[in-house]
Amino acid sequence: MNYLPLTPVGQTPLRVMTIAGSDSGGGAGIQADLRTFAMLGLHGCVAMTAVTVQNSVGVKGFHELPLDIVSDQISAVTSDIGINAAKTGMLASSDIISTIAETWRAEDLAGNVPLVVDPVCASMHGDPLLHPSALDALRTELFPLATLVTPNLDEVRLLTGIDVVDAESQRDAARALHALGPQWALVKGGHLRSSSASPDVLFDGSDFHEFAAPRVDTGNDHGAGDTLAAATACALAHGFSVPEAVEFGKNWVTECIRASYPLGHGHGPVSALFRLHS
Repeated sequence: MNYLPLTPVGQTPLRVMTIAGSDSGGGAGIQADLRTFAMLGLHGCVAMTAVTVQNSVGVKGFHELPLDIVSDQISAVTSDIGINAAKTGMLASSDIISTIAETWRAEDLAGNVPLVVDPVCASMHGDPLLHPSALDALRTELFPLATLVTPNLDEVRLLTGIDVVDAESQRDAARALHALGPQWALVKGGHLRSSSASPDVLFDGSDFHEFAAPRVDTGNDHGAGDTLAAATACALAHGFSVPEAVEFGKNWVTECIRASYPLGHGHGPVSALFRLHS
């Protein structure tokens, strides 16, 4: 695949922020985001929202950070270091979502810094990572600030009530998501088992773009959604158009899935470390 251009040694690279939870098992969350940022040559910054207690088998629990700490992390980084793009992951609660939205506007980031919203609602094991009451906050407060939203099919169902079973319902879901306010909506098809490929549909309110990749036969796909969103944010930081950035993110996560490895007694992670061998 074609990679992003690297900044010469000693020069300041582009900066991208992850606003998300910590995964103690290192497979997803900010740990997965930072691996992708580093492997693509960008400087990663963090605004942590929660600390999870998890491993390859599941999530045992999580602790939300205080609202002022979440907000102050964003402000501290953007007022000094500056960021060229950002992505969100686990946001845990409606209060945290509201705080992020308020801070994003207060720091004059809305419309100036590309924001990829990955609406993480549950772990791949089905363990909840978002209070049900927070769905409305996602829809009404964060989606209107998003350059792009990237839900999987389970998240689409929670957010829109649409059960995606084929290409037509996938397009219906993209329309429904776009109506909630983001500039672009991506409906990921990795869970659409009726398809031999992994079809993603991108919609901007008028045009559809479709992306497909061969399915990789592996049970080690922990962190795939985080990784796709992180890589897409990196491409946006470089000035790619949204369709170009999504295509790059899709290709990147496909390679990461191919390079995934077993870990613990459950699902192993997708791996950005393949870049070290290329």
